Amino acid sequence: MSASLTPSAPSGAALVLFSGGQDSSVCLAWALERYARVETLGFDYGQRHSVEMEARQAVRHQVAARFPHWADRLGEDHVLDIRSFGAVAQSALTADRAIEMTERGLPSTFVPGRNLVFLIYAAALADRRGIDALVGGMCETDFSGYPDCRRDTLDAMQSAMNLGMDRNFSVETPLMHLTKAQTWALAKQLGGEDLVDLIVVESHTCYQGERGELHPWGHGCGECPACELREKGYAEWDAAGREALVS
Repeated sequence: MSASLTPSAPSGAALVLFSGGQDSSVCLAWALERYARVETLGFDYGQRHSVEMEARQAVRHQVAARFPHWADRLGEDHVLDIRSFGAVAQSALTADRAIEMTERGLPSTFVPGRNLVFLIYAAALADRRGIDALVGGMCETDFSGYPDCRRDTLDAMQSAMNLGMDRNFSVETPLMHLTKAQTWALAKQLGGEDLVDLIVVESHTCYQGERGELHPWGHGCGECPACELREKGYAEWDAAGREALVS
C-alpha cells in the first residue's frame, strides 16, 4: 500500500531498499521518522554506476551525524551480491550500451524484474530479521516508465510474498504518487534544508556514475534520464519557493 505522509509515534521496524540515490535517501528519512528501528539493504547487481555503493555509506553516515534523533533508530546495513542476476537481465545499467528507447517503448536502462528480485531478497532478509515493513522509492508519477515501479505490480508482489512466506509484509512506497518536485519538498518537510543539502551533496542518482560537477540539484552528467528527472523536479520545487510538502 502507499504509505501515509503523516507520522505517528515511532514503533516497529522497517527495512529500506537503499541504493544511495535521491529517492531511497528520502525514503530512509521517511522511515526513520516513523519506525523505532530502520535497517537498510543494498544490492550489487553489477551496475555500471557502482559509485552508488559508496554514496550509500556517505548518506547513512551523514544522516546519523546530522540528525541525532534518527541516529539511534538507524540499524544494520546489509549488502547482497546478486551480480549473476545483473548478468542475466542485461541492460544499459549493467553493460556498455547506449541509453535509448527500445522497441518495447522502454528505456534501455530498464533491468527486467529488478524490483521484483529486490523485494524477494528483501522479504527473505526481513523474515530472518523479524521485520514486516519493506520501504522502497518506487514511483509511477515522474519516472522512466519501468513497469515494476507501478503500484499494481508491487501489490501483486506483496500478495505473493505473504502467501509464499506465510507473513504479513507491507511494501511501503511513500513516493509512489509524488512528482520529483514533491519528493524534494518531502525531504525538506522531513529534515529541513539540512536534509536537502545532504541529498544534493551525498546521494547519487546519475546512470553514468558522474560525480564531477556539483549542480544545484546534485552530482550527475545532466543528460541521462535520471539526471533530467532530478534536475526538472528540483527546478520546479525551487521556482515554487522551496516549500515543504503539505500532507
